[in-house]
Amino acid sequence: MTTQARRLPLPTLAGRLPDYLAPVFAFLLVGVLVLWLGVNLFKTPAEFYRLFLIGLTNGAIYGLVALGYSLVYGILELINFAHGDVFMLGGMLIATLVVSFGLQAGEAMLWPLILLMLVIVMAFGAVINTTIELVAYRRLRHAPRLAPLITAIGMSFILQNIGLVWKGARPTSVDSILPRGEVFSIVGVGYTWDKLIVLLFTIPVLVVLVLLVQRTRQGKAMRATAQDRDASAMMGINVNRTISFTFVIAGALAGAAGLLYALYITNIRYDEGFRLGLIAFTAAVVGGIGNLPGAVLGGLVIAMIESFNNGLSWVTPGSDWTQSIIFGLLIIILVFRPEGLLGEQTPEGG
Repeated sequence: MTTQARRLPLPTLAGRLPDYLAPVFAFLLVGVLVLWLGVNLFKTPAEFYRLFLIGLTNGAIYGLVALGYSLVYGILELINFAHGDVFMLGGMLIATLVVSFGLQAGEAMLWPLILLMLVIVMAFGAVINTTIELVAYRRLRHAPRLAPLITAIGMSFILQNIGLVWKGARPTSVDSILPRGEVFSIVGVGYTWDKLIVLLFTIPVLVVLVLLVQRTRQGKAMRATAQDRDASAMMGINVNRTISFTFVIAGALAGAAGLLYALYITNIRYDEGFRLGLIAFTAAVVGGIGNLPGAVLGGLVIAMIESFNNGLSWVTPGSDWTQSIIFGLLIIILVFRPEGLLGEQTPEGG
Protein backbone atom coordinates (compact mmCIF):
# COMPACT_ATOMS: atom_id res chain seq x y z
CA MET A 1 0.00 0.00 0.00
CA THR A 2 2.85 2.40 0.88
CA THR A 3 4.61 1.77 -2.45
CA GLN A 4 1.36 2.37 -4.39
CA ALA A 5 0.73 5.61 -2.47
CA ARG A 6 4.19 6.92 -3.40
CA ARG A 7 3.79 6.09 -7.07
CA LEU A 8 0.32 7.61 -7.52
CA PRO A 9 1.45 11.25 -8.05
CA LEU A 10 3.88 10.30 -10.82
CA PRO A 11 1.29 9.52 -13.55
CA THR A 12 -0.66 12.62 -12.53
CA LEU A 13 2.43 14.83 -12.95
CA ALA A 14 3.30 13.15 -16.25
CA GLY A 15 -0.23 13.72 -17.50
CA ARG A 16 0.04 17.42 -16.65
CA LEU A 17 3.44 17.97 -18.30
CA PRO A 18 1.93 19.02 -21.66
CA ASP A 19 0.02 21.79 -19.84
CA TYR A 20 3.34 23.25 -18.71
CA LEU A 21 5.20 22.59 -21.93
CA ALA A 22 2.60 23.98 -24.36
CA PRO A 23 2.98 27.69 -23.43
CA VAL A 24 6.77 27.37 -23.31
CA PHE A 25 6.89 25.63 -26.67
CA ALA A 26 4.51 28.15 -28.23
CA PHE A 27 6.50 31.08 -26.81
CA LEU A 28 9.79 29.71 -28.17
CA LEU A 29 8.26 29.00 -31.58
CA VAL A 30 6.74 32.47 -31.87
CA GLY A 31 9.96 34.04 -30.57
CA VAL A 32 12.08 32.30 -33.21
CA LEU A 33 9.59 33.27 -35.93
CA VAL A 34 9.48 36.92 -34.88
CA LEU A 35 13.29 37.05 -34.64
CA TRP A 36 13.66 35.56 -38.13
CA LEU A 37 11.12 37.99 -39.61
CA GLY A 38 12.73 40.93 -37.81
CA VAL A 39 16.19 40.09 -39.14
CA ASN A 40 14.90 39.81 -42.70
CA LEU A 41 12.88 43.03 -42.35
CA PHE A 42 16.03 44.85 -41.26
CA LYS A 43 18.21 43.31 -43.99
CA THR A 44 15.83 43.61 -46.98
CA PRO A 45 12.78 45.78 -46.15
CA ALA A 46 11.64 46.08 -49.78
CA GLU A 47 11.68 42.31 -50.31
CA PHE A 48 9.93 41.80 -46.97
CA TYR A 49 7.04 44.09 -47.91
CA ARG A 50 6.79 42.60 -51.40
CA LEU A 51 6.40 39.11 -49.96
CA PHE A 52 3.96 40.40 -47.33
CA LEU A 53 1.68 41.84 -50.03
CA ILE A 54 1.86 38.61 -52.04
CA GLY A 55 0.96 36.61 -48.94
CA LEU A 56 -1.93 38.96 -48.21
CA THR A 57 -3.42 38.42 -51.67
CA ASN A 58 -2.87 34.65 -51.76
CA GLY A 59 -4.27 34.40 -48.25
CA ALA A 60 -7.51 36.01 -49.39
CA ILE A 61 -7.92 33.32 -52.08
CA TYR A 62 -7.08 30.54 -49.62
CA GLY A 63 -9.58 32.06 -47.20
CA LEU A 64 -12.37 32.07 -49.79
CA VAL A 65 -11.89 28.36 -50.47
CA ALA A 66 -11.52 27.63 -46.74
CA LEU A 67 -14.88 29.31 -46.07
CA GLY A 68 -16.58 26.56 -48.07
CA TYR A 69 -14.88 23.85 -46.02
CA SER A 70 -15.92 25.56 -42.78
CA LEU A 71 -19.54 25.99 -43.85
CA VAL A 72 -20.02 22.34 -44.80
CA TYR A 73 -18.10 20.96 -41.82
CA GLY A 74 -19.96 23.23 -39.45
CA ILE A 75 -23.34 21.79 -40.44
CA LEU A 76 -22.50 18.17 -41.37
CA GLU A 77 -19.11 17.54 -39.72
CA LEU A 78 -18.05 16.35 -43.18
CA ILE A 79 -14.74 17.20 -44.83
CA ASN A 80 -15.86 17.80 -48.41
CA PHE A 81 -12.61 16.97 -50.21
CA ALA A 82 -14.35 17.59 -53.55
CA HIS A 83 -14.67 21.29 -52.69
CA GLY A 84 -11.21 22.14 -54.03
CA ASP A 85 -12.04 20.44 -57.32
CA VAL A 86 -15.24 22.48 -57.65
CA PHE A 87 -12.95 25.50 -57.35
CA MET A 88 -10.70 24.05 -60.08
CA LEU A 89 -13.61 23.48 -62.48
CA GLY A 90 -14.77 27.04 -61.83
CA GLY A 91 -11.34 28.32 -62.83
CA MET A 92 -11.46 26.24 -66.01
CA LEU A 93 -14.89 27.64 -66.84
CA ILE A 94 -13.49 31.16 -66.48
CA ALA A 95 -10.63 30.29 -68.83
CA THR A 96 -13.25 29.19 -71.38
CA LEU A 97 -15.45 32.27 -70.87
CA VAL A 98 -12.55 34.72 -71.23
CA VAL A 99 -11.81 33.25 -74.67
CA SER A 100 -15.51 33.00 -75.63
CA PHE A 101 -16.21 36.63 -74.69
CA GLY A 102 -12.97 37.80 -76.30
CA LEU A 103 -12.08 39.83 -73.21
CA GLN A 104 -9.10 42.15 -73.30
CA ALA A 105 -7.62 44.43 -70.68
CA GLY A 106 -8.96 47.98 -70.75
CA GLU A 107 -11.99 47.45 -72.97
CA ALA A 108 -15.21 49.32 -72.19
CA MET A 109 -17.33 46.27 -71.35
CA LEU A 110 -14.66 44.55 -69.25
CA TRP A 111 -16.22 44.96 -65.79
CA PRO A 112 -19.82 44.18 -66.77
CA LEU A 113 -18.58 40.99 -68.45
CA ILE A 114 -16.45 40.07 -65.41
CA LEU A 115 -19.56 40.49 -63.23
CA LEU A 116 -21.50 38.32 -65.66
CA MET A 117 -18.76 35.67 -65.49
CA LEU A 118 -18.89 35.88 -61.68
CA VAL A 119 -22.63 35.15 -61.68
CA ILE A 120 -22.18 32.28 -64.14
CA VAL A 121 -19.29 30.63 -62.29
CA MET A 122 -20.98 30.98 -58.89
CA ALA A 123 -24.12 29.33 -60.28
CA PHE A 124 -21.92 26.66 -61.89
CA GLY A 125 -20.16 25.89 -58.60
CA ALA A 126 -23.44 25.89 -56.67
CA VAL A 127 -25.04 23.38 -59.07
CA ILE A 128 -22.04 21.03 -58.96
CA ASN A 129 -21.78 21.17 -55.17
CA THR A 130 -25.51 20.66 -54.63
CA THR A 131 -25.53 17.74 -57.06
CA ILE A 132 -22.63 16.12 -55.17
CA GLU A 133 -24.55 16.49 -51.89
CA LEU A 134 -27.74 15.07 -53.39
CA VAL A 135 -26.11 12.11 -55.17
CA ALA A 136 -23.16 11.19 -52.96
CA TYR A 137 -23.65 12.51 -49.41
CA ARG A 138 -27.36 12.62 -48.58
CA ARG A 139 -27.85 8.85 -48.40
CA LEU A 140 -24.79 8.50 -46.16
CA ARG A 141 -25.76 10.93 -43.41
CA HIS A 142 -26.51 8.15 -40.93
CA ALA A 143 -23.68 5.90 -42.11
CA PRO A 144 -20.39 5.55 -40.20
CA ARG A 145 -18.24 8.65 -40.69
CA LEU A 146 -15.68 6.76 -42.74
CA ALA A 147 -18.23 6.16 -45.54
CA PRO A 148 -18.91 9.84 -46.46
CA LEU A 149 -15.21 10.61 -46.04
CA ILE A 150 -14.23 7.96 -48.61
CA THR A 151 -17.08 9.13 -50.84
CA ALA A 152 -15.77 12.71 -50.69
CA ILE A 153 -12.30 11.52 -51.76
CA GLY A 154 -13.90 9.54 -54.60
CA MET A 155 -15.85 12.60 -55.78
CA SER A 156 -12.62 14.59 -55.72
CA PHE A 157 -10.97 12.12 -58.11
CA ILE A 158 -14.05 12.13 -60.37
CA LEU A 159 -14.02 15.93 -60.68
CA GLN A 160 -10.25 15.88 -61.19
CA ASN A 161 -10.64 13.53 -64.13
CA ILE A 162 -13.41 15.68 -65.58
CA GLY A 163 -10.96 18.60 -65.52
CA LEU A 164 -8.27 16.41 -67.09
CA VAL A 165 -10.56 15.38 -69.94
CA TRP A 166 -11.86 18.93 -70.37
CA LYS A 167 -8.58 20.87 -70.56
CA GLY A 168 -5.83 18.25 -70.63
CA ALA A 169 -2.83 17.72 -68.39
CA ARG A 170 -1.01 20.96 -69.21
CA PRO A 171 -1.83 24.21 -67.39
CA THR A 172 -4.56 26.20 -69.12
CA SER A 173 -3.52 29.81 -69.70
CA VAL A 174 -5.92 32.68 -69.03
CA ASP A 175 -5.43 36.06 -70.68
CA SER A 176 -4.38 38.79 -68.26
CA ILE A 177 -7.37 41.15 -68.24
CA LEU A 178 -7.28 42.67 -64.73
CA PRO A 179 -5.72 46.14 -64.44
CA ARG A 180 -2.18 46.02 -63.08
CA GLY A 181 -1.57 49.68 -62.38
CA GLU A 182 -0.06 50.65 -59.04
CA VAL A 183 -2.50 51.60 -56.25
CA PHE A 184 0.02 52.58 -53.57
CA SER A 185 3.67 51.98 -52.72
CA ILE A 186 5.50 50.90 -49.53
CA VAL A 187 9.29 51.29 -49.42
CA GLY A 188 9.28 51.39 -53.19
CA VAL A 189 7.16 48.22 -53.51
CA GLY A 190 3.95 48.84 -55.42
CA TYR A 191 0.61 47.19 -54.69
CA THR A 192 -1.26 46.70 -57.95
CA TRP A 193 -4.97 46.68 -58.73
CA ASP A 194 -5.12 42.98 -59.58
CA LYS A 195 -4.04 42.16 -56.01
CA LEU A 196 -6.31 44.73 -54.40
CA ILE A 197 -9.34 43.40 -56.29
CA VAL A 198 -8.91 40.03 -54.56
CA LEU A 199 -9.03 41.71 -51.14
CA LEU A 200 -11.93 43.97 -52.12
CA PHE A 201 -13.92 40.84 -52.96
CA THR A 202 -12.95 38.68 -49.98
CA ILE A 203 -13.70 41.13 -47.17
CA PRO A 204 -17.32 41.89 -48.16
CA VAL A 205 -17.98 38.19 -48.78
CA LEU A 206 -16.83 37.37 -45.25
CA VAL A 207 -19.01 40.13 -43.75
CA VAL A 208 -22.07 39.02 -45.74
CA LEU A 209 -21.56 35.38 -44.74
CA VAL A 210 -21.25 36.22 -41.05
CA LEU A 211 -24.41 38.34 -41.23
CA LEU A 212 -26.19 35.57 -43.14
CA VAL A 213 -25.34 32.95 -40.52
CA GLN A 214 -25.95 35.12 -37.47
CA ARG A 215 -28.81 37.45 -38.42
CA THR A 216 -31.07 35.79 -41.00
CA ARG A 217 -33.80 33.18 -40.63
CA GLN A 218 -31.93 30.79 -42.91
CA GLY A 219 -28.77 31.31 -40.87
CA LYS A 220 -30.62 30.40 -37.69
CA ALA A 221 -31.86 27.25 -39.42
CA MET A 222 -28.26 26.42 -40.39
CA ARG A 223 -27.04 26.86 -36.82
CA ALA A 224 -29.90 24.81 -35.41
CA THR A 225 -29.27 22.02 -37.93
CA ALA A 226 -25.58 22.04 -37.05
CA GLN A 227 -26.41 21.57 -33.35
CA ASP A 228 -29.06 18.85 -33.65
CA ARG A 229 -30.64 17.73 -36.92
CA ASP A 230 -33.36 15.61 -35.33
CA ALA A 231 -34.45 18.37 -32.94
CA SER A 232 -34.41 20.89 -35.82
CA ALA A 233 -36.69 18.65 -37.88
CA MET A 234 -39.12 18.37 -34.96
CA MET A 235 -39.17 22.18 -34.68
CA GLY A 236 -40.28 22.45 -38.31
CA ILE A 237 -36.95 23.17 -40.00
CA ASN A 238 -36.51 21.56 -43.40
CA VAL A 239 -33.15 19.87 -42.76
CA ASN A 240 -32.61 18.70 -46.34
CA ARG A 241 -33.26 22.17 -47.74
CA THR A 242 -31.00 23.79 -45.13
CA ILE A 243 -28.11 21.43 -45.91
CA SER A 244 -28.62 21.91 -49.65
CA PHE A 245 -28.58 25.69 -49.12
CA THR A 246 -25.25 25.35 -47.31
CA PHE A 247 -23.80 23.43 -50.25
CA VAL A 248 -25.16 26.09 -52.62
CA ILE A 249 -23.32 28.83 -50.72
CA ALA A 250 -20.11 26.76 -50.45
CA GLY A 251 -20.19 25.93 -54.17
CA ALA A 252 -20.78 29.57 -55.09
CA LEU A 253 -17.78 30.54 -52.96
CA ALA A 254 -15.64 27.92 -54.72
CA GLY A 255 -16.73 29.29 -58.10
CA ALA A 256 -15.94 32.87 -57.08
CA ALA A 257 -12.52 31.79 -55.80
CA GLY A 258 -11.95 30.02 -59.13
CA LEU A 259 -12.63 33.28 -60.98
CA LEU A 260 -10.26 35.30 -58.81
CA TYR A 261 -7.54 32.66 -59.01
CA ALA A 262 -7.80 32.27 -62.79
CA LEU A 263 -7.76 36.02 -63.46
CA TYR A 264 -5.01 36.76 -60.91
CA ILE A 265 -2.66 33.79 -61.44
CA THR A 266 -3.65 33.59 -65.18
CA ASN A 267 -3.47 29.79 -65.40
CA ILE A 268 -5.27 26.76 -63.99
CA ARG A 269 -4.44 23.06 -63.99
CA TYR A 270 -6.60 19.97 -63.45
CA ASP A 271 -4.86 19.02 -60.17
CA GLU A 272 -4.78 22.58 -58.81
CA GLY A 273 -7.96 21.95 -56.84
CA PHE A 274 -6.37 19.12 -54.87
CA ARG A 275 -3.28 21.15 -53.96
CA LEU A 276 -5.06 24.37 -53.10
CA GLY A 277 -8.00 22.55 -51.52
CA LEU A 278 -5.64 20.77 -49.15
CA ILE A 279 -4.04 24.09 -48.19
CA ALA A 280 -7.48 25.68 -47.73
CA PHE A 281 -8.64 22.80 -45.54
CA THR A 282 -5.51 23.21 -43.44
CA ALA A 283 -6.31 26.93 -43.20
CA ALA A 284 -9.83 26.11 -41.98
CA VAL A 285 -8.42 23.81 -39.29
CA VAL A 286 -5.75 26.32 -38.23
CA GLY A 287 -8.31 29.12 -37.93
CA GLY A 288 -10.94 26.93 -36.27
CA ILE A 289 -13.03 24.82 -38.62
CA GLY A 290 -16.64 25.93 -38.54
CA ASN A 291 -15.54 29.50 -37.68
CA LEU A 292 -15.86 31.80 -40.72
CA PRO A 293 -13.43 34.58 -39.69
CA GLY A 294 -11.08 31.82 -38.53
CA ALA A 295 -11.05 30.32 -42.04
CA VAL A 296 -9.87 33.60 -43.54
CA LEU A 297 -7.35 34.10 -40.73
CA GLY A 298 -5.99 30.59 -41.30
CA GLY A 299 -5.69 31.32 -45.03
CA LEU A 300 -3.71 34.48 -44.31
CA VAL A 301 -1.42 32.70 -41.83
CA ILE A 302 -0.61 29.89 -44.26
CA ALA A 303 -0.15 32.25 -47.22
CA MET A 304 2.27 34.39 -45.17
CA ILE A 305 4.26 31.30 -44.17
CA GLU A 306 4.35 30.18 -47.81
CA SER A 307 5.36 33.60 -49.12
CA PHE A 308 8.03 34.39 -46.52
CA ASN A 309 9.53 30.90 -46.55
CA ASN A 310 9.78 30.86 -50.35
CA GLY A 311 11.23 34.36 -50.61
CA LEU A 312 13.27 35.15 -47.52
CA SER A 313 16.67 33.75 -46.57
CA TRP A 314 16.63 30.67 -44.35
CA VAL A 315 19.10 28.28 -42.78
CA THR A 316 19.35 26.32 -46.03
CA PRO A 317 18.66 28.79 -48.88
CA GLY A 318 16.95 27.29 -51.90
CA SER A 319 15.39 24.34 -50.10
CA ASP A 320 11.62 24.02 -50.18
CA TRP A 321 10.39 23.53 -46.63
CA THR A 322 7.06 25.24 -47.23
CA GLN A 323 4.81 22.17 -47.22
CA SER A 324 6.64 20.69 -44.22
CA ILE A 325 6.26 23.92 -42.25
CA ILE A 326 2.57 24.31 -43.14
CA PHE A 327 1.60 20.79 -42.14
CA GLY A 328 3.94 20.90 -39.16
CA LEU A 329 1.94 23.93 -38.04
CA LEU A 330 -1.26 21.94 -38.54
CA ILE A 331 0.08 19.16 -36.29
CA ILE A 332 1.10 21.68 -33.62
CA ILE A 333 -2.34 23.33 -33.72
CA LEU A 334 -4.11 19.97 -33.46
CA VAL A 335 -1.93 18.88 -30.53
CA PHE A 336 -1.96 22.07 -28.44
CA ARG A 337 -5.15 23.81 -29.59
CA PRO A 338 -7.43 21.38 -31.46
CA GLU A 339 -10.23 23.95 -31.74
CA GLY A 340 -8.02 26.25 -33.85
CA LEU A 341 -6.95 29.88 -33.39
CA LEU A 342 -10.46 31.34 -33.24
CA GLY A 343 -12.44 28.19 -32.49
CA GLU A 344 -14.26 27.66 -29.21
CA GLN A 345 -13.81 24.70 -26.93
CA THR A 346 -16.92 22.56 -26.76
CA PRO A 347 -17.59 20.04 -23.99
CA GLU A 348 -17.71 16.42 -25.03
CA GLY A 349 -21.04 14.80 -24.53
CA GLY A 350 -21.08 12.08 -21.93
